[in-house]
Amino acid sequence: MSGSVLSIGECMVELAQTGPDTYRRGFAGDTFNTAWYARRLLPPEWNVSYGTCVGHDAVSDEMLAFMRDAGIDIRAIRRVEGRSVGLYMISVENGERSFSYWRDQSAARRMTEDMGWIETLLSGRDWIHLSGITLAILPPTGRTALCQALDRARETGTQVSFDTNLRPRLWEGEDAMRAGLTRGAAAADLVLPSFDEETSLFGDATPSDTIARYREGGSAMVVVKDGEGPITLWSEATGERTLSPQPVTPVDTTAAGDSFAAGLLAGLATGADLETAAASAMGLAGGVIQHTGALVPQIFEGGDT
Repeated sequence: MSGSVLSIGECMVELAQTGPDTYRRGFAGDTFNTAWYARRLLPPEWNVSYGTCVGHDAVSDEMLAFMRDAGIDIRAIRRVEGRSVGLYMISVENGERSFSYWRDQSAARRMTEDMGWIETLLSGRDWIHLSGITLAILPPTGRTALCQALDRARETGTQVSFDTNLRPRLWEGEDAMRAGLTRGAAAADLVLPSFDEETSLFGDATPSDTIARYREGGSAMVVVKDGEGPITLWSEATGERTLSPQPVTPVDTTAAGDSFAAGLLAGLATGADLETAAASAMGLAGGVIQHTGALVPQIFEGGDT
């Protein structure tokens, strides 16, 4: 069995503090993290691609080399003259992390300026994954255009997963956030909301309320995450179910949701039902958060998931 998975969004330069005056450079970003984990979970005959825009500068070259070395297909990535890639810095003070972002000149913000490229990018995929951040970095007209292109891709048999992954600072305001997440979910078969964000933005009282709202919008599968608590999932085949994770001591939750999305996507893509795929995804995320960093290759080497 083979197939094609595409993840769309923004990969950034990450500067993580390792000492009082030292930082380690890496590359990360929510949908890229999902692609990275999916590449390790899916059989080698599956194609895992990343869709974004980068610049023509040295750091863009280094990012592409990093993706290529990770086994991710970068052939469809578009390069934009005069732009580069975004950067974020993680600082640690008294054990608490804080983030600073520089992304105004990110080429990824211009993804939908070439809709011909977008249509080609989406064509022929078995699964496409995107997030609320993917939409938030685009102008409002770009969000609409991308979601319409996803609608057309679904008409040809492609399935779409959407991780709501709310970042308020990237949106124009709460109304834009609500509209963007609702439209993104309407373009998806599988929606992955986080309950705390749904409560804050939509006033949901329970995960069942979140499921009901996305079902009403047309989603075929909904998996509601709730931090370290149980997940609540729904599909027509399974009905509504609750699954509890194995208790672990988290070290770094940076990529908990991204790795969970990858585990779920890989399971569904290779024929697992939603409940089985979700259980496997919870195990993966539980392993990831016991290590530092967004990308944790050692869990695949040591078998501790």
